Amino acid sequence: MAFSEQPAMKLTLSLTLLLSSIALAADWPMWRGPHGDGTTAESGLPEKWSQTENVLWKTELPDRGNSTPVVWGDKVFVTQAIEKAGRRLLLCFDRKTGRQLWEAGTTYREPELTHGTNPYCAASPATDGKHIVVFFASAGVYCYDFEGREIWKRTDLGKQHHIWGNGTSPVIAGDRAFLNFGPGEKTTLFAFDLKTGKTLWQHDESGGASGEGADKKWLGSWADPIFRQVGGRHELILSYPGRVAAFDPVAGREFWTCAGLNPLVYNSPLMTSDNIVVAFGGYGGMGLAVKAGGSGDVTAKRLWHLPKVSQRIGSGVIHDGHHYILSDGGIAECRDLKTGEMVYTERLKGPGPSSQNWSSLVLSADGKCYAANQGGDCFVFKASPTFELISTNSLGEKIIGSIAVSNGQLFIRGYKHLWCIGKK
Repeated sequence: MAFSEQPAMKLTLSLTLLLSSIALAADWPMWRGPHGDGTTAESGLPEKWSQTENVLWKTELPDRGNSTPVVWGDKVFVTQAIEKAGRRLLLCFDRKTGRQLWEAGTTYREPELTHGTNPYCAASPATDGKHIVVFFASAGVYCYDFEGREIWKRTDLGKQHHIWGNGTSPVIAGDRAFLNFGPGEKTTLFAFDLKTGKTLWQHDESGGASGEGADKKWLGSWADPIFRQVGGRHELILSYPGRVAAFDPVAGREFWTCAGLNPLVYNSPLMTSDNIVVAFGGYGGMGLAVKAGGSGDVTAKRLWHLPKVSQRIGSGVIHDGHHYILSDGGIAECRDLKTGEMVYTERLKGPGPSSQNWSSLVLSADGKCYAANQGGDCFVFKASPTFELISTNSLGEKIIGSIAVSNGQLFIRGYKHLWCIGKK
C-alpha cells in the first residue's frame, strides 16, 4: 500500500467542508447523489409523468447504456459507449434544452469481457463543479474540465475481467477521487489526487473467480464507497465479497472489518444517523448491520446478520429507522433496522421480464421513494412501514440506471433517450 505525502490536515478540512455543505447542494454530482446514499434535500418533486406529461425535454442518445446522469449547474453529464465503434464517451448536455454541447472520450477496441445486459460505460461520472471524472474500465480513468478538455488520464491501472463486466463509479470527496477498481482478478481501491490523477494510496483486495469456469465460481464487488464522519474521524466504508470494511481516506489504512457478506456484492453500503452501517450482498445474498467507528475485526459486534436475502442489484435508502430497497424482481422491501426483520414486501408491477429492477432508490426530503424498472415504469411510493404506491409512470423504453434529482427536476437515462421530467 502506498501512502499520501500530502498533509492529512488538508484532506480532513476539505472533507469536513464537503460533508457540511452537501445538504445545501441542488446538484446531483455522483451516481447516488451528493450524500452518496440516494437521498436528496429536495421535496415536492414530480409524482406524475408520462411520455408527454411533465416532460420538459427528451434527447435521443446514440446507443444503449446503464449509467446514471449527473447534474451540476446548467450541465448534465452521461457516460456513453458506441459499441460497434469501440468508443467510450462522456457526453455533456444543456440542462435547459437537452441539446448536446460536447463529447469527450477514447477509442478502445481490445476485447473486454462483459455480459450482454451490461454494455460498456456502465459507470456513472462524478464531478465537483470543476472536474468530471469517468471510469472507462480497461480503457482507464479520465478527468475532464467543463468544456470537455482532458485534464489527466490513467491508462496504466490494468484490465477489468469479469463475466458480468464492471459498473463501479468514481466518488469525489474533498481533493481526491476514489474508485473501487473491480471486480475481477485485479480488485483495488484507489485514491487519486483530483487535480493530477496521481495515486495517493491504494488498497489491494483479493480478487479472482470471474465466473468463466465450468464450476461457475465467481466473486466481486460492484459497490461504491460512502464517506461519513464518525466521532473525530472520517471513514470510507465499502462492501467487499465476504465483508464490509472502513478505511482512513487520508492514508488508506483499514480501521475495521466485519464479516458476513456473500461472494457477490452489487449494492453500496449505507449508514444511519446514529452510525449503524447496513450492508447487503446480491445473488445468494446476505445482510448485516454493525456500528461504525470500531477497530480491527468487529464481526462479533454485529447487531444482526441475515444469512439469506433476495437478489438485489440496485442500492437502497434509509428513512426513519427502516431500510427500503427493490429486489431484482421489482419487489419493494421494507426492513426494521433495529432487528433486520422484514416489515413488508410489495410487488410494484408484473411479474415478467419488464418488471425486473436494477436501478437504485432515490429518497426525497418529504419521504418518497423513486425508482424505475427495466420496462420503463417509474414508481413513486412512500417511505413508510405501511406500503403506499403513489404513482406508476411509464416512459416506454428500457431503463437500467437510476434517477438523478436537481432543482425540482428528474433526469432519467433510458436506452433510447435522456429525459428531463419537471412540473410544467
